[in-house]
Amino acid sequence: MFSRRTLLAGATAIGGVSLLPAIAHAKGIVTAATYPGVWEDAYRSIVAPALKKKDDIELELQPLFAVDQIAKAKAARGAPPFDAFVLDPGPRITAIEGGLFEKFDGKKLTNASKLPAGMIDEWGVCVNAQVVGIAYNPKKVPAPKGWKDLLTDPWVSRLGLTGFQTTFGTVSLIEIAKVFGGSETNIDPALVELKKVLSKVAAVGQPAAMPSLFQQGQCDVMYTNTQTVATLKSKGVDIDFVKPETGAVAFFTTLHLAKGTTEAENAYKYCDIVAGKEVQEALTKPPFNFIPINKDVPLPDYLPMKSLDEMSSYVRHDWAKINPLRASWIEKFNKEMAK
Repeated sequence: MFSRRTLLAGATAIGGVSLLPAIAHAKGIVTAATYPGVWEDAYRSIVAPALKKKDDIELELQPLFAVDQIAKAKAARGAPPFDAFVLDPGPRITAIEGGLFEKFDGKKLTNASKLPAGMIDEWGVCVNAQVVGIAYNPKKVPAPKGWKDLLTDPWVSRLGLTGFQTTFGTVSLIEIAKVFGGSETNIDPALVELKKVLSKVAAVGQPAAMPSLFQQGQCDVMYTNTQTVATLKSKGVDIDFVKPETGAVAFFTTLHLAKGTTEAENAYKYCDIVAGKEVQEALTKPPFNFIPINKDVPLPDYLPMKSLDEMSSYVRHDWAKINPLRASWIEKFNKEMAK
């Protein structure tokens, strides 16, 4: 029988030297999935240094979209490829149903009392709020009042259209469907009305392309979140945000501990630092423009609300109902709306 010490002593001889750093630094590393782009940039420049400074923990980031986080975790079969997820509401439901999370103990967060009620549950902690509505160029078109306006002149001929691949795209198209008699499980009315005006629409593109299309003037109206609007405005783009007359849409992005993580203690410290005032306040500033969820952080003046409490009246959606339908919606949109 080999002792642990004997095994370590012989590791280099059998080509196992890679085991040593993992064992030596296990208590000082946490691996977290994060969204590519703005999220990755923000977490590398703000969160990682803060975690290192406060807890001497190295943050290793894996940039992955939500669907890829879930696919990778499922494929790992109990050996999680990262310690923490970051997910929007739809993928969060999928991951819960797939048993991909450890139960979450909010008492381990020193910042728990600084978060509004309901921001922590048995599966994770909310670290970012998103508000979705309509963006427009005030020098090119008047402010639309609501979702129905987007399909009429003068807005429709300047509209940038995108599909169900993102949370903001999905909820916007659901809201368009609702003003034409649809619901959060019936988006056909939106597609019917969009097909009628498709020839007039300025641009149809992938979600990631829409900010660039707007910046380049290829469209002057789009549905998006306040973060995108603030980011474009900070670049000198003429853009304003409208809260639709039926209400802006709110959803929250959450952090979760991966099932089977061996770095739970460090993962909790990671979640705690992200929810803390210092990091939350830094993330609200350009170029990142996140909406904070810590009550000690003042809300940026570009938001359509004065306090987080107002978001309780915003439109929310039942992702347990949406998720089973979303793949077919994506396929249908791509087939019918391609120009």
